[in-house]
Amino acid sequence: MLLYHYYEQAIGPFKSISDLSDSEAETVLQQIRSEKPDIFLSKRPDDYMKKRRHFEEVLRNEFIKSGGLTELSHPHYMVVEACPFFEKWYEHTAWITIDASELDLRYVSFTYGDSHPTFSGRINDGKEYRNRLYNYDEILTIIDRYGLPQIWNPDFKYGPECYVEVQIWTDKGLEKWL
Repeated sequence: MLLYHYYEQAIGPFKSISDLSDSEAETVLQQIRSEKPDIFLSKRPDDYMKKRRHFEEVLRNEFIKSGGLTELSHPHYMVVEACPFFEKWYEHTAWITIDASELDLRYVSFTYGDSHPTFSGRINDGKEYRNRLYNYDEILTIIDRYGLPQIWNPDFKYGPECYVEVQIWTDKGLEKWL
């Protein structure tokens, strides 16, 4: 399984707004909104950082409860396989790929779809992957059952999921990019 990390070329990979204080993060978001209004990142709501920090805490707690290991308070994000949707996120999009076998999978979790809508509680369609975090073997079963969302739902016509999100809770295996 190939994992993709998309990022703004000028900034570099695995830079997270979650590493910033709330005020620093808001400054960055305001700068993106004013200087690059056409990219996807500029469309984030005013309360984005509050929600992001909440969902990262939920993800971490759920992963620990399921026996996963964490060394970070918030994860590095990737997606399973190529996802053209992310090419619209940045002004000059770049990406790296990592084979999942290169990572210690005890530190890797997955959501079928973006973690925010997955754990928001606002989507009540009864799908088994809502409010669920998966380990590697479990997500393989879900992908086998439903396919990759970027194939069957690339433009959100059939729900909020258009990729499988990957959360990496360690720097191990990513050192050459950090």
